[in-house]
Amino acid sequence: MESFLPIIPFLLPEFILENFELTSIDRQDGVFHVHIDEKNADENDPERKNLLSKGFFPTITVQDFPIRGHKVFLHIKRRRWLNTKTGKVVYRDWTEVGNGTRMTSEFANFLKDISRYQPE
Repeated sequence: MESFLPIIPFLLPEFILENFELTSIDRQDGVFHVHIDEKNADENDPERKNLLSKGFFPTITVQDFPIRGHKVFLHIKRRRWLNTKTGKVVYRDWTEVGNGTRMTSEFANFLKDISRYQPE
């Protein structure tokens, strides 16, 4: 798989590349399953210095743009942290899933746009 890593930035949304780590890609019955885990907080970031990783939320699955005619599902593991100063569990607020859908907002917007397309 490492020989294909240079093509990954063209296939996955930019926010995923910045904030998540690709753990595996499987193809089952013509469907691509992309597994990603949220990266841990940067220890050098002063806003995150009191955060201690406490594992992940349950995996969620969202549909993304098809690749070469194959469905693509992102299996996303979001991280949670314990703020050692306040004792509260914290997590990043991701809004990349389209409202009322189980697909990325980018893909949901694309589908809305093509449904409005009126050929001449």
